Amino acid sequence: MMDANEREAYRAAIHGDREAFEMIIRTHSRPLFAIAYGILQNREEAEDAVQDALIKAWKSRWRVRDPEKFPAWLCMIARHRARDVFRRRRAAPLPGEIESVVSDSAGPSVLDRELHSALAELPELHRAAISLRYFEEMDYATIESRLGLTNGSLRGILGRALATMRKQLKPALASEQP
Repeated sequence: MMDANEREAYRAAIHGDREAFEMIIRTHSRPLFAIAYGILQNREEAEDAVQDALIKAWKSRWRVRDPEKFPAWLCMIARHRARDVFRRRRAAPLPGEIESVVSDSAGPSVLDRELHSALAELPELHRAAISLRYFEEMDYATIESRLGLTNGSLRGILGRALATMRKQLKPALASEQP
């Protein structure tokens, strides 16, 4: 549940208070980045997507009628912006310099590559939930609010995502053990 100060900050931002909006940016930029990164798996693209999402949010903030829905609305914009970038990227060929980094044998361990691959194969909502819970270390209530989920649906998503990842990582984990 949102406290009165948060609600008032969201209300002020909706009505055009730049300071309130900047405070919201400071508190929400990491979770928004986690969502975008979960979709894009690329730091620079995720940062750009979040920046674009925040600009769009400022320009269309008047659409939010209920201040309590502002965090979920921000997450939705970031998620949509990241999807747009992802769709555009899929049509473009992979640049040569990225291919060389990916094929570099001195790079990440097998387990790191397998983990990255397992995350990439998850549905985007599952990746976002995993990123917010385990990389950003957010509590369930905050994640529910940010992603617009109920407690039961979040727990189900996390459970299914972890089970899928465990299954995919089992061979890599077995090869890492002495």
